[in-house]
Amino acid sequence: MAWTTRLEKLDRRWLFLIMGLLVAGPLVLPAGLPLKVSPPVSSFNETIEKVPNGSTILMSCDYDPSARPEMVPMTRTAFRQLLGKDCKVVVTVLWNAGPGLVEATLNDVAREFPAKQYGEDWVNLGYKAGDDAVMVLMGQGIKNAFPRDYRGNDTKTLPLMRNVRDYSSFPLLVNISAGFPGTKEWVQQVQSRFHLPMVAGVTAVSAPEYYPYLQSGQLRGLLGGMAGAAEYEMVRGEKGTATKGMDAQSLAHVFVALCIVLGNVVQWVKRREAA
Repeated sequence: MAWTTRLEKLDRRWLFLIMGLLVAGPLVLPAGLPLKVSPPVSSFNETIEKVPNGSTILMSCDYDPSARPEMVPMTRTAFRQLLGKDCKVVVTVLWNAGPGLVEATLNDVAREFPAKQYGEDWVNLGYKAGDDAVMVLMGQGIKNAFPRDYRGNDTKTLPLMRNVRDYSSFPLLVNISAGFPGTKEWVQQVQSRFHLPMVAGVTAVSAPEYYPYLQSGQLRGLLGGMAGAAEYEMVRGEKGTATKGMDAQSLAHVFVALCIVLGNVVQWVKRREAA
């Protein structure tokens, strides 16, 4: 039997098995495939690094569980970098299904810094309805916009919040966003009005929309999807879930491309033989 015939009659379940192994394998044992760090990712990291140690940073995590594979790795690495610089972090969430996921992510990272205390070194203000109207309200006073945090504490009683007034209290906004409300609204409502320096992490499908903001300087850095998160992890010397995910995604893409090429080769050979 010719090799072309054997390929045509190959049980498709073998393809499913190979694809499954290529996807699951790197999630258990990362392949460590090389990544090239793009300038927007380098700028994201460098902008945070240039913030003076001990600064108070505003971080808005605007996503829900549907965007977890892309957004959570960015959140972990950015929050870890900020705590590593002894920054105080004030976190908000503008998606109603996001606070629980964001709280769990922050708690996981905070365990790596046992000396950091909730209320003194970081605060999760949680969710407030109103979309971009909340951003405008925060410009009139953060504690007025969020009278209680995610855990039910009076924000005025939290040590970290005593010196936080409005956007002038922050040298930088870190936004991790999966859509509306998110990066575009933060740029339009806050960066443009209050001139607050800003970096953002967004989904891969929406990243092209934000490159004009990067070129204009309204964004100081940009992470695009899982690839951006993996590059960020590499810059920070981490091998997190984004790195594992990119290994799996890259191997799967190579396998799909190989199958397409082989399929076309088989058809070309059969036409040659029939001629």
